[in-house]
Amino acid sequence: MAKSQSAALDRKKLMADPVMVGTILVLIAFLTLFILYPLAILLVDSFYGGNGFTLSTFQRIMAMPTFTKAIGNTLKVGFLVGILSTVVGLLFAYVEVYVKMGRAVGGLFKVVSMLPVVSPPFVLSLSMIMLFGKAGIITYFLLGMEDNSVYGFWGIVIVQSLTFFPVCYMMLKGLLKNIDPSLEEAARDMGASRSKVFTTVTLPLLLPGLGNAFLVTFIESIADFANPMIIGGSYDTLATTIYLQITGAYDKEGAAAMAVVLLCITLGMFIVQKYYLEAKTAATLTGKASRGRMLIADRSVTVPLTILCSLATIFVIMMYACVPIGALFPTWGYKFTPLTFKWFGQVFTRYHGLQAFRDSFVLSLIAAPITALLSMIISYLVVKRKFRSKGFIEAVSMLAMAVPGTVLGVGYIRGFSGGVFHTGFLQGLYGSAAILVIVFVVRSLPTGTRSGISALRQIDKSIEESAYDMGADSFKVFMTVTLPLIKDSFLSGLVTAFVRSITAISAIILLVTPSVYLITVQINEFAEKGAYSIACAFATILILITYGSVLLMNLFIKYFGTSRKLKPEKVKKAKTKRINIQVIKEG
Repeated sequence: MAKSQSAALDRKKLMADPVMVGTILVLIAFLTLFILYPLAILLVDSFYGGNGFTLSTFQRIMAMPTFTKAIGNTLKVGFLVGILSTVVGLLFAYVEVYVKMGRAVGGLFKVVSMLPVVSPPFVLSLSMIMLFGKAGIITYFLLGMEDNSVYGFWGIVIVQSLTFFPVCYMMLKGLLKNIDPSLEEAARDMGASRSKVFTTVTLPLLLPGLGNAFLVTFIESIADFANPMIIGGSYDTLATTIYLQITGAYDKEGAAAMAVVLLCITLGMFIVQKYYLEAKTAATLTGKASRGRMLIADRSVTVPLTILCSLATIFVIMMYACVPIGALFPTWGYKFTPLTFKWFGQVFTRYHGLQAFRDSFVLSLIAAPITALLSMIISYLVVKRKFRSKGFIEAVSMLAMAVPGTVLGVGYIRGFSGGVFHTGFLQGLYGSAAILVIVFVVRSLPTGTRSGISALRQIDKSIEESAYDMGADSFKVFMTVTLPLIKDSFLSGLVTAFVRSITAISAIILLVTPSVYLITVQINEFAEKGAYSIACAFATILILITYGSVLLMNLFIKYFGTSRKLKPEKVKKAKTKRINIQVIKEG
């Protein structure tokens, strides 16, 4: 009874606030139009023909040997990459959390975790070809291997594992830090060896987190377009097959059906990861460790593990370092001396580099604040407000995380090329720069929303209630009270959205037109043509711009973010106001 009365009161307050109602309606319209609608159109294209409901499109694509083979290839790559990335990520996380090591090794770990964030997702494919390809520095010039080929299954697996294992490392590092050391020390006190403690105590506590890391990596792997496109050779995956079905066969209906198959796989994995494994992880790892962990100092353990991880780290750094070095070669594979800077000049004088960097930077700069603000608004509604469509907003905003970029691109083509429901409404979006900004926003929205939800749950509701009691409306409260308190999460979401937008490729490869030049598309085109030197020049400049932007934004966050010293004072001041108001009311 009390709950129903409280819910009714919340709804009454909500309906009395036109700003809040308008915001919710706009959000629902945005999420429906740019996330649900393109996916719904894919389903309609796949199941609806001239005579109504039909499975003929699925029957046609399933009869294609290339498509059925691509499904098997995608699943094999996804499972192996998921396993390898999780194992390597666990090794790195365990060494950092449990093993006593020097600052230099810890610094290398931080570099490795940062590099995939600020670089395009296919940079390692370029490095792999230049180092281990038919004309590779190591395989051909140092080892004299003429028949070597890095293209195909193993090339994709190695590149994706190196690209995605830092994601697992960052996830598992946080989980390991949250395990109470007293549990493991109790087992040690009872005579168990370190290996026994790991297998019987640490690993069981970590299993949900391992499953979570595996599924996240699996989804990233099967949704990846650029790496299989560059280093896959004739080894087709679902993402590349969908792309070629549109650009090569001009079969939009077939591509839509293929996209639905890929979407079903990723959605299934996402549901397991989101609603099963995340819940089990939260229930298993209960909060912060009660005291500090005694690090392993035994040299028989520390030396081998540190050397192993350091070698792997140095190898990854070498792969990334190969990109700027590759941009200095005059002609790749034939002549390596003298080194030249001509490709960096030609990026701007011959290959539309200035326009590509300008367009990419401007579009990402437009998308980043929109994404950050939308993320904070959605987070605020989910955490601080009660209304019936709250679950819809949260679920749909998170749905973009499970939708592969190629699938979203096909959905936008089918959904907006003739206007919404082929009525001509919003047809002008298709082929414009605006649709690229929308894609950037949609792709980065889940990350910012999760960060905002975590931050808002730490804010005492009495702070906002004080502002409401003083006559402020919801917009005023959000802008002057809530947003300043979650300023760090907002700025962090801003940085993440900018980086994800400027390095995106799979979602926009099908939507970009000759009127707009994007850096990642240029890199992909030159890499496909075998012009690795110019591709490396583009990639090097992009990494420098992205890394520099991240440093500047982080510096801004450091000096203009929310001060921890001010937080308690603000909280105390707001609570004092709240008490004074209550006293006045009661008096």
